[in-house]
Amino acid sequence: MKAITYTQYGSPDVLEFQEVPVPQPKAGEVLIKVAAASMNDWDLGLVTGKPYIIRVVTGGLRKPQVPIPGVDVAGVVEAVGENVKRFEVGDAVFGDLSESGFGAFAEYVCADEKALINMPEGMSFEDAAALPHAGMLAWQGLMEKGGLKSGQKILINGAGGGVGTQGIQMARLYDVHVTGVDSAGKLDMLREMGFDEVIDYRQKDFTTDLNTYDLILDVKSNRSIAHYARALKPNGRYITVGGAMSRILQITLLGPWFAQFLKKRLEVLSLQPNKNLAEIRELYETGKLKPLIDRVYPLSEVPMALQRFAGAEHHGKIIIKM
Repeated sequence: MKAITYTQYGSPDVLEFQEVPVPQPKAGEVLIKVAAASMNDWDLGLVTGKPYIIRVVTGGLRKPQVPIPGVDVAGVVEAVGENVKRFEVGDAVFGDLSESGFGAFAEYVCADEKALINMPEGMSFEDAAALPHAGMLAWQGLMEKGGLKSGQKILINGAGGGVGTQGIQMARLYDVHVTGVDSAGKLDMLREMGFDEVIDYRQKDFTTDLNTYDLILDVKSNRSIAHYARALKPNGRYITVGGAMSRILQITLLGPWFAQFLKKRLEVLSLQPNKNLAEIRELYETGKLKPLIDRVYPLSEVPMALQRFAGAEHHGKIIIKM
């Protein structure tokens, strides 16, 4: 089968388009004939080896231990291992493989059946691949940890990617006022997606103006915890789902102090992959959630797609189609 592989950390140029053996499903796993995948921060981190915590988590301190990147997958079950109960050959499935070995940037991948869910009628493989990782970050950040409710004023920092463009649609299920922060080239798109206000981060720092928010969902984590706390209303919540590791560590260590003395909760989301994928599927089926797709690349052009992703040029999700 064809796959994207790499043997050293570096820029997207280290990726190679190669022929590799088709994997065989173990007990509890299914073999998926991949139809589509999507690009995520995980993929960039796996290839660059940054932040360094990724090397620790994957066991690749000096060289990569994940031979094929790719988190989000959508495809058809080609074979099943022993004791698989949820799926049969021919089922269309999708899910997040971040706890199942990655490997979606290939024509075939094996995955634990617990990492997958059936695709509904009418869902395209491209849409299915766009939803799992970004959808879980948005849902768990806004709904579960953030406690989103009507009447709130919320802000999404880094709103133009997969998390923000899906998060705004979830937020619109409630009567809330939503501000989106991103680069100037994405602001018109954010308005079209339903943001009430938009901010060009190069022109204005949302943590220094007079506006404060009940809930901030942050994809970037590029400011100090004190600045974020200043942008929160009393009893407000700040949830980060990614960004600079130094900032995330700061929030982890100092967040409890801010909660105790300032009554403002600043927390890091510990993602539970696929936990709420059934809810995301239902939103899609009822027409309340439609992923925004930036561009679709063939498997051979993953290095080019990752370069675009690294430059934060994309609007919504970048899709890889087999």
